[in-house]
Amino acid sequence: MATALEIKGLRKRYDTGTEALKGVNFSIAEGDFFGLLGPNGAGKTTLIGIVTGLTVKTAGEASVFGFNTDTDADRAKTCIGLVPQEFNFNIFEKVLNIVVDQAGYYGIPRRTALASAEPILKDLGLWEKRNDVSMTLSGGLKRRLLIARALIHHPKLLILDEPTAGVDVELRRSMWEYLTKLNASGTTIILTTHYLEEAEQLCRNIAVIHKGEIIEEGSVRSLIRKLNFVTFIFDAAEPVSEDQLAAFQKFTPIRIDENTFEATLSPGETVNSLLEIATTSGIRIANIRNKSSRLEEIFVNLIK
Repeated sequence: MATALEIKGLRKRYDTGTEALKGVNFSIAEGDFFGLLGPNGAGKTTLIGIVTGLTVKTAGEASVFGFNTDTDADRAKTCIGLVPQEFNFNIFEKVLNIVVDQAGYYGIPRRTALASAEPILKDLGLWEKRNDVSMTLSGGLKRRLLIARALIHHPKLLILDEPTAGVDVELRRSMWEYLTKLNASGTTIILTTHYLEEAEQLCRNIAVIHKGEIIEEGSVRSLIRKLNFVTFIFDAAEPVSEDQLAAFQKFTPIRIDENTFEATLSPGETVNSLLEIATTSGIRIANIRNKSSRLEEIFVNLIK
């Protein structure tokens, strides 16, 4: 299997002295759906900027499908479609023109681009809006327009920098479905996101970057296996007394309100242990839910 992206010893020091990247190394296989996770200021956007040619690196190498981003920059760029965090298209331009004009940067004839744009815009629910001025679109549809523009030259690698920021839940889910189908068709995808349940749902492999360094890398499944505990929130049908709550002492219970509390499982323990205590203590459980996604708990503990 080919390597879609290879990063070797990547460093970036700004004139202010800030070291945004400190010798980052990792690679992404062709066809992967890869999550790049990290808090604000971790170095995610700097890394993407270097790969796409928008930021000048201090040291190291990056290659896209074997094309070095320095010595073979033009061919590397033709392999990449970038969906940035910020809306950076002409708000007074029509939707169709924004997508088709982008194709011109890659030498694609307008007639060919028009034919390619139709299925992309239809898949993203934008075809009916193709003659609308982009400033009239909702925030969610503007996000979709960024994706359509990034796909018009049929890139082999799609980089999405916080693609669902500010998007409502329904629209986010439909975008998940679209990206999953796109990846299944062969497009390699790199996703940066603050919605960790999004990474857990979509990605096969992830890297966690913190303070300019990769601190964890691997499959989502293998990282979840490293989780040392999981916290559940219990909603009881009636108020829980202090004596009833004390029965969960082994699981470090924390009261949220009179009917709700959380308890934490250690390795080797199951939620059935908690349910048995609840039954013995006379607590009728109305609902159980994870306090956070499993990946989120790993992430929080990694960057402490």
